[in-house]
Amino acid sequence: MEDPVHHYYFRIWRLDGVWERLNTTLRERLRVRLGRNPKPSAGMVDSQSAKTTGVGGEARGYDGGKKVRGRKRHLLVDTEGLVLKAKVHSAKVPDQDGIKLVLETARDRLQSLSHLWVDVGYQVRGKEWVEKELGLRVEVVHRTPKPTPEKVARIWAREWSKEGWQIDWQKLLPRRRGFELLPRRWVVERTFSWLSQNRRMSKDYERLCSTSESFVYAAMTRLMVRRLACV
Repeated sequence: MEDPVHHYYFRIWRLDGVWERLNTTLRERLRVRLGRNPKPSAGMVDSQSAKTTGVGGEARGYDGGKKVRGRKRHLLVDTEGLVLKAKVHSAKVPDQDGIKLVLETARDRLQSLSHLWVDVGYQVRGKEWVEKELGLRVEVVHRTPKPTPEKVARIWAREWSKEGWQIDWQKLLPRRRGFELLPRRWVVERTFSWLSQNRRMSKDYERLCSTSESFVYAAMTRLMVRRLACV
């Protein structure tokens, strides 16, 4: 059972914004310790869908792409993977709209930012909104196109042979790829991995989205305190 005293102070700190301010202070201090400017000039935005429990609560929905019923954790991180802003909302909200929710509440952190990396889920409507409303450069990171199917490569080679071209269809098949490390995108994916290592973050157990956001800041605070003690 959760300690009522700990829950009381956690709630007070959530309502007063202490968790978020603590995250900001430690992030800036850690960036300075790493030889970086405390105010980042570039960042990444991405979301993670998390299952919720049956306790009920606000803002729950179904993410058809990830086949997850619950909420989305939308993060804005710097190039070190440290959280600038966390926003939790229903999983049914598409990323193109979710990016507005996280960035509109982080305008004070965007003053130093000039560039954002995002995945293809934000292109078109989300990308255009950020560039028009916030004046940031947005770069969409694409995955390598899927390899040509063997059946298609055989058809191409057969058709070209009719025109006098002798082509080995096997040479049309690109090398098989396993895990693909996408430029810059791996940074925010690593942040989600850090969060998932906290037992309370394995699912979204909270009734309020604001409580879930506070747990993101608390988890990052724990990580940064450890790093500051070691650096």
